[in-house]
Amino acid sequence: MSEWGGVAGKRVVLTGATNGIGLAAAVELARRGADLTLVARNQARAAEAIRRINAVSTGSSPDVLLADLASQASIRRLADELLAKYPRIQVLVNNAGAIYARRRMTADAIELTWAVNHLAPFLLTALLLDRLKASHPARIVTTSSGAHEGARIPFDDLNAERSWGGAGFTRYGETKLANVLFTAELARRLDGTGVTANAFHPGLVATGFNRNNGVLMRIGMALTRPFARSPQKGAETLIWLVDAEEAGELNGAYVFDRRPFPPSPAAQNTETARQLWRVSEEQVGGSA
Repeated sequence: MSEWGGVAGKRVVLTGATNGIGLAAAVELARRGADLTLVARNQARAAEAIRRINAVSTGSSPDVLLADLASQASIRRLADELLAKYPRIQVLVNNAGAIYARRRMTADAIELTWAVNHLAPFLLTALLLDRLKASHPARIVTTSSGAHEGARIPFDDLNAERSWGGAGFTRYGETKLANVLFTAELARRLDGTGVTANAFHPGLVATGFNRNNGVLMRIGMALTRPFARSPQKGAETLIWLVDAEEAGELNGAYVFDRRPFPPSPAAQNTETARQLWRVSEEQVGGSA
């Protein structure tokens, strides 16, 4: 593996960067000299994130590109913009994620949680992969969760028509398992390219996450707040995976508190990972 030398001066594309651990990571990565591109859903939230980042950064202001990660057409437009704008991309952080209490479908006829949490990083990574390889050494980091424990991929019910339950938490766990399996198979395919792929668990973090799902969910999240870590603490492993020299030794790892951590047995099944890859390619319209 080529020497990394830290994140300073490297192009970092970060989804989910306007709130929570994504914003905390963006602030710190900017402080360390990264050239940031924030992928955001709307300009107003992006503007506030840039204000926070510019308060600590001495470098150039982050770039912002808008995209709806529930839409495959929007992701493809985003990738086209990124490829046109940046001759080198050294880091891709797939951090955006959500949980939905109600089952909803996207315009692509995909269940929304699956579309945003799994297919969006799968498709965006595939579309940027050649540029990342050409920019090696490069790193891909995907935010997963301990919620993957106990989950399985419902290959016979990918839109959760029968398996939806637990106010969306069951589905969320399935997508977080998909993140770990995707990372493992991606790492296998990247072996020897100078690009690494790792996933991480940020821990229980006190953010705005899950506050879009009604009063009961907001109350539930408020009750967990005293036991949760700050967004800054939750972002530490993400920052380490992007910046640290020693993190370059990892490929296909599931990391918690800056250490490789064994994921669930289901997440270690290589055949499931390969099957998920094949199915995901079909869901994004063939080879991405």
